[in-house]
Amino acid sequence: MNQICNHILMIEPAAFQFNSETATNNFYQNNKLSESRSQQLALEEFSAFVEKLKNKGISITVIKDTETPIKPDAIFPNNWVSFHENGVVILFPMWAENRRQERRLDLINRLEKKHHFKIKKQLDFSFYEKENKFLEGTGSMVLDRKNKMCYAAISVRTHEELVQKLCDEMNYSAILFSANQTIKGRRVPIYHTNVMMTIADKYAVICLETIDDTNEKEKVVKALKKTNKEIIEITASQKNCFAGNSLQVMGNDCVYLIMSSNAFHSLSSQQVAKIESFNPILHSDLTTIENIGGGSARCMMAEVFLPKSKH
Repeated sequence: MNQICNHILMIEPAAFQFNSETATNNFYQNNKLSESRSQQLALEEFSAFVEKLKNKGISITVIKDTETPIKPDAIFPNNWVSFHENGVVILFPMWAENRRQERRLDLINRLEKKHHFKIKKQLDFSFYEKENKFLEGTGSMVLDRKNKMCYAAISVRTHEELVQKLCDEMNYSAILFSANQTIKGRRVPIYHTNVMMTIADKYAVICLETIDDTNEKEKVVKALKKTNKEIIEITASQKNCFAGNSLQVMGNDCVYLIMSSNAFHSLSSQQVAKIESFNPILHSDLTTIENIGGGSARCMMAEVFLPKSKH
């Protein structure tokens, strides 16, 4: 099992804007710009990011979002779909109603027909929306694919039962915990696990201070150590700069850890040196996307681990 993919799917935004529906529990969103300005700046950031990745030989399928219906968060495909090495595609139940329209089967067909990826099976968990149970892909679950472990911080968007069901289906073991942040003096759940942690091949970037329960924290640390991950700890304020929202991707000649410039500049020189002892960091300015969308570099990349068909 590979931990690092060599192909990613990215969705070029058509109507990127502040999503008031998701903002009720995503405290990283700030509404500061008009819709047209939001879209214009997000598109510029997106294009520069894609360009930067391609320059390092990272293989990307970019698909334009459809103009209608308006999907303010289409730029974050990793929440509605995941692609696995065994040829399985999983569709996920989304908490925000206006994000459910992001699930596009035409897009999955295109990967199969045009890009020759092999899909053996599709698992559709989206019907759980009717039961008000949600699981938002690799936002909700940070996967250690090599060791078949799934780290998940339980929240309204990450239902414990669904994590367990998915892990049973994919033969993963679940490491469940609660991760919190302080908002207006109160400890409230972090909306997605991938905001507070990244699993890389030999290390993990994690904000342990979000895990208030000592036993749960111990459980997470133990699982990371058991799989020989070096733990690189980040602070809550670094997490707020999306330092936990990164992803290792294979380029032409080496592996990169990809993050936003905001995330990169929040790290200390020691943390940067530690990460770069494993792999170089590649960062890009995603200020508008982070401020208005409340997501960062990791959320914009859906890893395609599917096998290629011999065509």
